[in-house]
Amino acid sequence: MTPRKETENTRVVKAAWVVGLSTLLSRVFGFIRDMVIAGFFGAGLATDAFFVAFRIPNLLRRLFAEGSLTIAFIPVFTGYLKRSKKQAIELAGIAFTLLSIILVLVSVAGILLSPWIVRIVAPGFADVPDKYALTVFLTRLMFPYIFFISLVALCMGILNSFRHFAAPALAPVILNICMIAAAFLLKDCFGDPIISLAVGVIVGGVLQLAMQFPFLLKVGVRLKPNFHFNHPGIKRIGLLMLPAVFGAAVYQASIFINTILASLLPGGSVSYLYYADRVVQLPLGVFAMAVGTASLPSFSEQVTGGNYEELKDTISFSLRLILFVTIPAMVALIVLRVPIISVLFQRGEFDAASTVFTAQALLYYAVGLWAFSCIRVVVSAFYAMQDTRTPVKIAVAALLVNVIMSIILMFPMKHSGLALATSIASAVNIVVLAVILRRKVGRFLKKSFWTSVLKTTLASVVMWLSITAVSHTLGWNSEGAFGERLLFLAVAMVVGLAVFALSSLILGSSEAKILLGMKNG
Repeated sequence: MTPRKETENTRVVKAAWVVGLSTLLSRVFGFIRDMVIAGFFGAGLATDAFFVAFRIPNLLRRLFAEGSLTIAFIPVFTGYLKRSKKQAIELAGIAFTLLSIILVLVSVAGILLSPWIVRIVAPGFADVPDKYALTVFLTRLMFPYIFFISLVALCMGILNSFRHFAAPALAPVILNICMIAAAFLLKDCFGDPIISLAVGVIVGGVLQLAMQFPFLLKVGVRLKPNFHFNHPGIKRIGLLMLPAVFGAAVYQASIFINTILASLLPGGSVSYLYYADRVVQLPLGVFAMAVGTASLPSFSEQVTGGNYEELKDTISFSLRLILFVTIPAMVALIVLRVPIISVLFQRGEFDAASTVFTAQALLYYAVGLWAFSCIRVVVSAFYAMQDTRTPVKIAVAALLVNVIMSIILMFPMKHSGLALATSIASAVNIVVLAVILRRKVGRFLKKSFWTSVLKTTLASVVMWLSITAVSHTLGWNSEGAFGERLLFLAVAMVVGLAVFALSSLILGSSEAKILLGMKNG
């Protein structure tokens, strides 16, 4: 192993830790935020209006800012940075100026068109004048959030290219804190208390953007107005971004189609899938997305330098790292699916039967966790090579597989069939992407990769046996008191995690030693 490779892998690990821990913190504050909203505002006309109004700029964020802008910007910016920092900063200034102008126009258009947008997104609200009027007002108030969060995404691309990950990763935490603070401090300042949350969103957007600038200055980037919009780098970013936006739209379409199909099944199916997906998204968001975010700058730098052997090694290392976490997570979710759902959601109207049905969906989502996780890294490799078209084409094909398998499985397996169809489609997606990537760069999954996966799988099997032993010793009672159920889950998870870590070390897993700081990448 060369010193360069050791440095690159170590940088990926450190960046993944930063992004992963920041994401975990954001999820915790997001959960607190949801509890605060539920406690102060309940579930009714006002909260319905807020969630619909907030969903609109959030959808634009997912399509244009989160992911698509960053992944199109980083490979191009890294190329200029490799040649000249001055040229790269000039490109960043032009991109910031052009994006600001576009976002002002989008925000103004969104404010003016809010009545029609709300009618499209929530047509039923038009039948309730007060609800419709409040939703339109909140939409107008929060629409400028897209301006701030999109510029945050651009700053994220700049900072990640300089290998700074903390400020962009912590930005969502700021938003959640602002919304929580607004609910406590401002709810009595308005005729309708829910407006305080919308104010919190806008303040959060401003602060998210403001916190990026000190770190930009620290890496030597001053974003000055620059109207040289015919710069070749800007054109390249635009060409890369269009397919990426389409890819994000395909993902949103898959969610929409699944919701439609679930609505044809017995009552509760949509909810079972929603809650199960929330659980699966935790390991995906905290670690898989973290490694994907951390690896893109490394991939981009290696492609720019023509170091394809290093690129293949880093891809392999990133996938090993992801599977070291997601394989045991997959096993734990499958074995402990009922206790997990019971502890998280079983209260009030969510009874033991709801727990069982949701756990069924979790089982079939969990079997695809390895595929969901690996897709993020492999797609990042394509983006680093400035190929955003191939992942989109494969995503469309996977969407078709998802729809076909959903229709085949949804009636014999009900909502579980829809979850399984999603896992099957994701497996098809990652296998096809891996085959095409091998054609592009050569063999990147070598003996060390398969040895690592085997060790991780063996350690996960030992973990499964230990959790089963805990289950037989303590016994699981789905109707027991919350404290009893929580204790069982906590003991099972702690024992399982400890056994997995020890088994990995005994088997000589290099990923375990790296994550524990016992070995450099």
